Amino acid sequence: MMVTTSESIHGKEIIKSIGLVRGNTIRARNIGRDIIAALRTLIGGEITEYTKLMAEAREQALDRMESEAISLGANAIVGVRFSTSVVLGGSAELLAYGTGVVVKDTEV
Repeated sequence: MMVTTSESIHGKEIIKSIGLVRGNTIRARNIGRDIIAALRTLIGGEITEYTKLMAEAREQALDRMESEAISLGANAIVGVRFSTSVVLGGSAELLAYGTGVVVKDTEV
């Protein structure tokens, strides 16, 4: 599955647009990570516990988006974007979305 933020894929021709595909996840912080994060705010630097949490959420949202695209018959996704929103205090949704398409190699 080819996934790109651009509207086209070099060397490929879009022969069919499947439409919007998306995947999302909602993740909540936990007390253990919050305690460590609070300590890190005192000394400064990256809060790696939250960085890891968001990286896992992005991967899960991408996987779900790709699964939806495959189930609809797409072999690529173009125009991929991410969006986040707070759902409840301490939890957030991460949404990945794009356009599912069928591509073929361009003839040279």
